[in-house]
Amino acid sequence: MFFKGELLKDSKGILIDNGPNSQSAKRLEFRSSKDVTKLSATIKSYLKEAIALEESGAKVDFKKQPEAIPEELTKLFKKNAKLKKAYAALTPGRQRSFILHISSAKQSATRESRAEKCIPKILAGKGFNER
Repeated sequence: MFFKGELLKDSKGILIDNGPNSQSAKRLEFRSSKDVTKLSATIKSYLKEAIALEESGAKVDFKKQPEAIPEELTKLFKKNAKLKKAYAALTPGRQRSFILHISSAKQSATRESRAEKCIPKILAGKGFNER
């Protein structure tokens, strides 16, 4: 995994996006140890480039506007100050995981249900995908 993979040149075209919600990270996938052996020189050059980027202090330009907190979740915050405080204490990535999960539902009733089901994880300080 290259956390600043978006900045790598990827001359061989082997880096894979992590999905529609990932803004910077890219990964390498291998099906066998032969794949690793075959690409070892390329992997080493990508690692050297990634180290050089990190040492140079290069930054990824993330979206300027983060996703808005779903209305259904803000309603819960108004009712429960402890929940709002617990959510604010979460890392930005964990907050985003809840935003993406809740707001991906099309119907308001589904978003409300999802928001309600997220309360225990938020209070536990966990992200949506954490156990």
